[in-house]
Amino acid sequence: MADTEKYKALVEKNAEYDGAFFAAVKTTGIFCRTTCTARKPKQENVCFYDMVNEAMAAGYRPCKICRPLESANHMPEDIAALLNEAEENPQFRITEWELRTRGLDPNTLRRWFQKHFGMTFQAYCRMNRINYAFGAMKDGGSVLDAALESGYSSASGFSAAFDKVIGSAPGKAKKEPKNVLTYKRFDSPLGPMVAVASEQGLCLLEFGDRRMLESEFQDLQRRLDAVILPGVSRFTDDAVNQMEEYFAGKRTVFDVALHTPGTAFQQNVWRALRDIPYGEIRSYKDLATAIGDPKAVRAVGTANGMNRIAIMIPCHRVIGADGKLTGYGGGLWRKDWLLKHEKEHKKS
Repeated sequence: MADTEKYKALVEKNAEYDGAFFAAVKTTGIFCRTTCTARKPKQENVCFYDMVNEAMAAGYRPCKICRPLESANHMPEDIAALLNEAEENPQFRITEWELRTRGLDPNTLRRWFQKHFGMTFQAYCRMNRINYAFGAMKDGGSVLDAALESGYSSASGFSAAFDKVIGSAPGKAKKEPKNVLTYKRFDSPLGPMVAVASEQGLCLLEFGDRRMLESEFQDLQRRLDAVILPGVSRFTDDAVNQMEEYFAGKRTVFDVALHTPGTAFQQNVWRALRDIPYGEIRSYKDLATAIGDPKAVRAVGTANGMNRIAIMIPCHRVIGADGKLTGYGGGLWRKDWLLKHEKEHKKS
């Protein structure tokens, strides 16, 4: 669905779309169902999320009028009552023992939230407290007041929790809002993948089980002074669409705008990688020669390993001098699959 269609459904309070997506209002920090009776915002102030956890991870709080958490998932009454209590009181906390005294099994509650919201109930409560505090600070409240009102007994505990969710200290976030990098997860024939984009272009495209993925996230956030949050971006959408075409054997060249911070040497290597034609391979020595430094084979290998844009910057097309497959962050089995896939679909 295009955003224009989603916005039309929101304005018309169309019940047919209830639960299909959620509308988040930038000016209020609230996200709603399509059937919400609250005054409708201007289209430029709305962004859309497919899942509740995506809206909350982006800093939005559920609307108290349309209650998007309850209505979209046919929530059991006992869970609905617990959720209402958490929404009404940002300081809400509950132990497993207290859950059992209410007749709720902690494991059942955790599985239900994971299935419907993509997070545990305790994770929801933590995120709800932080989002409440973030909203209070954006509205002019002090960091200390936001901490106390959201249930934190100390400024240090609040700062640690805030930094973990938002990616910066609360004082800095209040004075110097960070840039936001948008990430999107999607499925591929080789397993889940993650796309991350800035306002300039695609910053990262990796397999979800890559060991270095968390380090790459941290490096990007440091380099771009940014926080990575789920959301909507034309660059991640373009990446997903073009990757689907690639895996279907219908695309051999990519034209998604890229934003790849790195050293001048790394940029040279990554440009040389993009010059390797679809369905062909090169050695590290070939790559070093291509950038005009035949002796820099080892450095080229290092820069190749620092590439954050899998497939589109095709480091999988580089092999050892002996013709054997060598190091690939996504795993050699994926490298083998990709080379065979391209060989099969290469146009003669």
